Amino acid sequence: MGIVPLQYMSGENTDKAGFTGKEVFTIEMPDKLSPGCTATVRTDTGKSVQVLVRFDTEVELTYFRHGGILNYMIRSMI
Repeated sequence: MGIVPLQYMSGENTDKAGFTGKEVFTIEMPDKLSPGCTATVRTDTGKSVQVLVRFDTEVELTYFRHGGILNYMIRSMI
């Protein structure tokens, strides 16, 4: 597992999306992660917004798939 960095698309923000912080969020990731891909964030209130998934390089995706850079390094050393 790891942290998935997300960023609002240009011109979007929390206020424009209408989020209050009390929602339950569901993040719909694309089937194939690649640098620069987008995801959909949906709330239990029916709101949704497209976001940029901030994996900017294949190396960052490799670290994520391994559960982080530490796990990747340990697996590489074994």
